[in-house]
Amino acid sequence: MKTTPLSAIEAETRTIQAELKDLGLMHPGSISKQYQVCGRPGCRCMDRKQPQRHGPYHKLAYVYRAKPVCRFVRAGTEQALSQRLAVYKRFRRLIDRWIELSIRRGVIDFFSTPTARPKTLRPRAPGSRTPRS
Repeated sequence: MKTTPLSAIEAETRTIQAELKDLGLMHPGSISKQYQVCGRPGCRCMDRKQPQRHGPYHKLAYVYRAKPVCRFVRAGTEQALSQRLAVYKRFRRLIDRWIELSIRRGVIDFFSTPTARPKTLRPRAPGSRTPRS
């Protein structure tokens, strides 16, 4: 993991937090097009030579609280939903970056060796013993 100066990590974290405030409405998932066969005899979808399925119908699929969800999207709302999906993807990228920066900050705070010893600690003379309490 590359080390980043502490001030740069803090600055980027503040930028991410500001961007998160302005995101607006979002929704997880992805949209796909579905074509259906109704099965009624004589319908265009049942034609033997040139079947023409019904559709396209737009379908939203996502997982929420470990449960898969699939829903058909009302006609004419696909564009608005696509915008919310894009906002959600932006949200996830920002959160992932924030977590990465927090991990880097944790490495600096908790796992890296101090660069200088505190003034209260002095090296012991060879052969000296520490008093027991």
